[in-house]
Amino acid sequence: MATLIITEKSSQAKDLRAALGARYGQILPAEGHLLRLAEPDEINPAWKSWSCVVLKPDGLYPTRAAAQGNKPAKLAAIRAALSACDDVILATDCDREGQLIGQEILDHLNYRGRVRRALFTAQDPKTLQQAFARLKPNAEMRPLYEAAVARQQADQIFNLSLTRTATKTLLAPGVRGVIGIGRVKTPTLAIVCLRELEIRNFRPEDYFEIVATATVEGGAFLMRHAPAPKMRIKKRAEAETIAAAAGGYRGPLGVTVDDKRQVPPRLFDLPSLQKTCGQRWGWTADKTLSVAQELYDGEGKKLITYPRAEARYLAENQIGDAPAIVAALTRLRGFAQLDIASPVIRRGKSGHFCDKALEGVSHHAVVPNVNVLDDLETRLTRLDDDEKRLFALICRSYLAAVMPDYEYRQTVVTMAVPIPGRTAAEFRAVGRIPLRLGWKAVYQAHEPDAETEAEQTLPALRDGESAVLSDARVEAKRTQPPPRYNEGTLVDAMQNAWRFVEDAALRDRLKEAKGIGTPATRAEIIKGLKRQNLLTADGKLVVPTPAGLQLFELLRGAAPALVDPATTALWEMRLDEVLVGKADYHAVIDGVATAARELIEALVEKSIGKVELAASAPARRRRGAPAATAKSAGAGPRRRGSKTQRAPKAKPPETDSNERGGRSKAPTDKMVAYAENLSRAKKVKLPDLYRQDFDACRKFLDEHAR
Repeated sequence: MATLIITEKSSQAKDLRAALGARYGQILPAEGHLLRLAEPDEINPAWKSWSCVVLKPDGLYPTRAAAQGNKPAKLAAIRAALSACDDVILATDCDREGQLIGQEILDHLNYRGRVRRALFTAQDPKTLQQAFARLKPNAEMRPLYEAAVARQQADQIFNLSLTRTATKTLLAPGVRGVIGIGRVKTPTLAIVCLRELEIRNFRPEDYFEIVATATVEGGAFLMRHAPAPKMRIKKRAEAETIAAAAGGYRGPLGVTVDDKRQVPPRLFDLPSLQKTCGQRWGWTADKTLSVAQELYDGEGKKLITYPRAEARYLAENQIGDAPAIVAALTRLRGFAQLDIASPVIRRGKSGHFCDKALEGVSHHAVVPNVNVLDDLETRLTRLDDDEKRLFALICRSYLAAVMPDYEYRQTVVTMAVPIPGRTAAEFRAVGRIPLRLGWKAVYQAHEPDAETEAEQTLPALRDGESAVLSDARVEAKRTQPPPRYNEGTLVDAMQNAWRFVEDAALRDRLKEAKGIGTPATRAEIIKGLKRQNLLTADGKLVVPTPAGLQLFELLRGAAPALVDPATTALWEMRLDEVLVGKADYHAVIDGVATAARELIEALVEKSIGKVELAASAPARRRRGAPAATAKSAGAGPRRRGSKTQRAPKAKPPETDSNERGGRSKAPTDKMVAYAENLSRAKKVKLPDLYRQDFDACRKFLDEHAR
């Protein structure tokens, strides 16, 4: 019986050959998606002309062979191998898109033999050998495949139908470009625009707090009168009255002392990793994913588990790995000072190892790879500075998770100061004494606890002890607007779309969902909005352009559901229901098409105003400041292998990289053909790598498609 193993990319094929040899059969790689969905006009010639209709065929969009780069050759090699075998093992990534990449090839080529599935979250030899020792029938992965098909088909129908409609109804006359609408992209734009409008409409308010020095027999410390936000002191005269009453006042202290403990934070999934790297180092979401991907499958590295994680827990069968991982990490110079005699295992949803929390989830938390510990130091020598930094962060997270609780003694001191003609003002001080650093020891040298540092050291105090207040003074404060997003906090906002929903029942439902987009696609969504000139970078921050704000306002007025993050989050929940067998994927696709039809009708009926997709500065820029250079106005990128389209006379749109992780891009066939036509028409030389390098082709088009 001849067996063929199909991988998602060349790096997987290489790793499998090294781990398995020829034991299981021939190994051939894909290159991301080797197939594309048919274009609308390939289904219905009438759809070649852009109009405001739902582009939904009877049944599903069929697949077609992708033509760019090496994809035809790789598909041909797999086709030839399939004709001579009766057993296939799919060894693509184990998420829903990886399942689609492998299985769509078999369906497209009408393969009818046996299919098994290899599932792995790391690519070292031991992990791969273990995965092939416990192959699963591919039929068990049917729900994952159907969820991927539903996502792919729904995006094709929704995004293309609404992009055409928005372009026809909202694009300013004479403006060349495409108003790209996406099921995930447009609500993401809305999240940033809503924050920008909130900042613009914010009206700062002055308020006041009173600080005084409290003196007792054992020493002195500061006490503060700082009412809760709803009770803040808005008038300086009132604050001066309280300060005058506090100065020289002697009274008893209320002292409570509690011994407390704090468990370590959760492990990283990809969104929390992107948020942390954005906040600490200013990394974009895409950079975090790219560095993590290199740590996962880079040549001679493979130091972490699958980075596109969607959960912050580990399976309970990974408890046995803890001693070996701890022992290996604490042999490294950066962690040698840690004393972890016996790992602390916390089970359940309040801990770190929980099977129930992983139900319906493809990938556990990102942690060090237990199977490469024997030559860990050698692998570390292959890392660049960013890779070392990220690996250390992931290691600290794991070590913290298996270390003891942080224990501390907290002292809260209060004093009620009588105020003539009103209720007494409570002055307060808090002090914390660490009793046992526990997991905080792993962060102490690298990430000081700002909250703990801000607390003062208090002298020995007794409840009821008399103290004298002196040096009372008023401190002027001012309320601050919410912060703008960086890419990490924007990814977090996309994952937690329930925060934007007012209805309590719906909020609760959305907390169970995974927000808008997926861990693997959110970075590309943000990049696409920037390329479309709807978002832009302002230092480390992400802000809307004037065109982005204008589009958001028009869509919010005409079809508010289109920009409501809750809408697409609910659709993601429907995809999750397909995954766990609670919904039929055809019904999900039909539901998205129905929603698209309603939104098209709303845009046609209610839209007023036009979007100027011109060169525009960040929306927060001062009037009269220099404008930023416009990027392509073409439709922004979508998940790899999906298609975007352009209106007549528009610049060719951009598409996602077809190699996952975004590190290797090839231009689409349409981009290449358009570049060649321009070269002939304008008699200009094409760049050497215009067929292989997306950016080179894109730059040529931007320079000459005018």
